[in-house]
Amino acid sequence: MTTYVLRHGPTDHSRRYVVNGDPARPIHLSEDGRRALAKGWNSLPLHSVRTWVASEFPRAQQSASLLMGVPGPELITDPRLNELDYGVFEGKPFLEYAAWLDGHGADGRPPGSSESQNEGIHRMLTGVLAALDHPGPRVLVAHGLLISVLLWHGVRTPGRTMPLFFPEAPYVEPVAIPDEELPEYIGTLVNDLEVGADRRADDTDGGRAFRNGNGSAVATVDSAPPSHSQHQKDLPHA
Repeated sequence: MTTYVLRHGPTDHSRRYVVNGDPARPIHLSEDGRRALAKGWNSLPLHSVRTWVASEFPRAQQSASLLMGVPGPELITDPRLNELDYGVFEGKPFLEYAAWLDGHGADGRPPGSSESQNEGIHRMLTGVLAALDHPGPRVLVAHGLLISVLLWHGVRTPGRTMPLFFPEAPYVEPVAIPDEELPEYIGTLVNDLEVGADRRADDTDGGRAFRNGNGSAVATVDSAPPSHSQHQKDLPHA
């Protein structure tokens, strides 16, 4: 069997690179986000999926519900798949959080947050591994940071440590992991978190972490609003 992990469809927040790590905020898919789900219809074995799991966030649950169709299997909610808790950066441009992260590292907890980036990634990975408790094939609808970590692992070079910033994750494009590979896959990434606590922005593949457009270097949410200066737009984003 196989576990398919994908990022939810776009929202107005994510298109503007504004962070949302609070599931109580009613951030839903945009019209563009609904249309983006066609990628999932073409790339998932929808008729054979036996388990659907989503984070607590409305955009993830909405994406899962629209993909599974009506009637569909019961949607399981797993908070381990939630987006990162951004603390005082909630609702602000991702650029501001990224600049803080660059200065404090992956083990630093932002003010008002319950977790560091490392702790958040570890939580998400345990949620992916827990999917094996449910019948497969399975679809997990989560968020950009988790997908970016999984994609990075799929193309990593030998000896490469986990970076502080990742390329932006695509929307609604599943990462497929066979059951027999999933425990080792997740175990390797968890070990990376334990040995790579001191990673910095300059560890990012490809050099300078703070860049924009197709060369974006951070994966969690999206870009600065038009009111921000060009200098700020050159900072990392998701």
